[in-house]
Amino acid sequence: MLIKKAEKVPAMDNMTHYMGLLVANHPWNLLIFMAIPVICAETLAITELIILFNKNLTGTVRKINKVTGIIAGFYFLGIFLYLWVDAIIPITAGHQWRGPADIIAVGFYISGVIPLLAISLLEINAVARKRDPLGKLKLHATFVGIFLVVAHIAMIFGMMNPGVLGYTAATM
Repeated sequence: MLIKKAEKVPAMDNMTHYMGLLVANHPWNLLIFMAIPVICAETLAITELIILFNKNLTGTVRKINKVTGIIAGFYFLGIFLYLWVDAIIPITAGHQWRGPADIIAVGFYISGVIPLLAISLLEINAVARKRDPLGKLKLHATFVGIFLVVAHIAMIFGMMNPGVLGYTAATM
């Protein structure tokens, strides 16, 4: 049988805080914390490939790339600040981390702010002002690559049952 009946949702202690965030308030958290940042990163990756292959640094594709780059970094900065205040500080203060997989997933997820914000700062000309347009685009593409790597590490560890890396839930 390919389609099974809906199974009971596992206890929250069986999932990382990353996965708990994505499944809570469904589908909104999934859209806000996963879909929008990943769609932006994929848009940046695809448009940069087009720009680098066509060597057109001023066309419509570059404009889409630029606008997406500005939006992505500042959007993710908002996510970072929100999660830092409303999740990371309380989880840390309450000693509620669910083992290494949980820390790796959340740590890599929020570290995505570094490459995405760097892209935004490049696009508004706040950094790397002396680089030529192609040099900036190469730096831009490097930051997209870094974001995709950290986002995928976050996803892999975020989908892991924390018990795989030794976490055991406290029993009452």
